[in-house]
Amino acid sequence: MEPRRLVLLSKRMSKALRHDPDGAGIALDPAGWVPVDELLAALRLNRAELDEIVAGNDKRRFAVARGPDGVERIRASQGHSVPVDLGLAPVPPPERLYHGTSAAVLPAIRATGLDRGRRHHVHLSTDVETARRVGARRRGEVVVVPVDAAAMARDGHLFYRSENGVWLTDLVPPGYLLI
Repeated sequence: MEPRRLVLLSKRMSKALRHDPDGAGIALDPAGWVPVDELLAALRLNRAELDEIVAGNDKRRFAVARGPDGVERIRASQGHSVPVDLGLAPVPPPERLYHGTSAAVLPAIRATGLDRGRRHHVHLSTDVETARRVGARRRGEVVVVPVDAAAMARDGHLFYRSENGVWLTDLVPPGYLLI
């Protein structure tokens, strides 16, 4: 499939599975899953396109699994702004995690910390390069903000690790930012 089309279809899937299932004409179950056939029909995709989008997504944004009833389902791995329960259990984080963003918002981050905004969690990476790639989606100069995740965990903050390896937490207060 043409790379540009692949990106556009991936963005449509992300919007449907993370932010606007109603607008796409689908209904997510409480854990964020929808039958693959329903998503294909709603977004007018074929199975080959869906498989290429899922396999080709470098961030593994989508998970496909068979439910207990044998029906194949798909969901976004994280980043939802609609209510879902991904069923993630708290896990101890590595000592350092990283958040990529734009230099333009750095003063606000220093003042108030990292906030989840309209999403369920703040997203963090285990390495600088991944955080840099995430931050590159923003306009302007990219900065990577190191987070003292070990100290946060010692102080009672919970961390979760999504299926695709992204670390999630509710917020990162400014005192844990290593900038």
